[in-house]
Amino acid sequence: MVRTSFWIALRMLVAMTLLTGVLYPGVVTVVARLAFEARAGGSLIERDGRVVGSEWIGQSFTSPGYFWGRPSATSTPYDASASSGSNLGPTSPDLKKRIEERAAALRASDPGNTTPIPIDLATASASGLDPHISPSAALWQAPRVARARGIPEDEIRELVLRHVERRTLWALGEPRVNVLALNLALDDRR
Repeated sequence: MVRTSFWIALRMLVAMTLLTGVLYPGVVTVVARLAFEARAGGSLIERDGRVVGSEWIGQSFTSPGYFWGRPSATSTPYDASASSGSNLGPTSPDLKKRIEERAAALRASDPGNTTPIPIDLATASASGLDPHISPSAALWQAPRVARARGIPEDEIRELVLRHVERRTLWALGEPRVNVLALNLALDDRR
């Protein structure tokens, strides 16, 4: 009886391994590649024949002439292989300190901007890889970007508003701006 149970269990293990470890992932991959080719391939953005980033993974921009994204919670900024949040709760002194440091750095980057700093510029997202910022976060940065590029602020604000992505299915999420797409549009203005 024990021998019979062993062979039944072994056959089930092999069958389930093939079904859930080979067949199912293979079918899902093929369907994804056929139905959602760009997304299944990483939603890569190309410029002049080379990949400059992904629509779904943030990048580090530090020049005053570019819009900056949300801070990354990963040890190496925007490292998709190390995706993680900080795991700091709302009452954490460490989180408060990080937010204060980020806010001070933002104020130092644009001392004339006395408007409140949008929270998404001072806090990391749950994954630490968010490629989007709120429209208010992009508009908050418009004066700095305009000065650095020598472009009228109204033109920068108009560019930001043209890059606002609406809620998904008119109800899910919040309006947002993809930082990489916005910065590429800035570069295209030249």
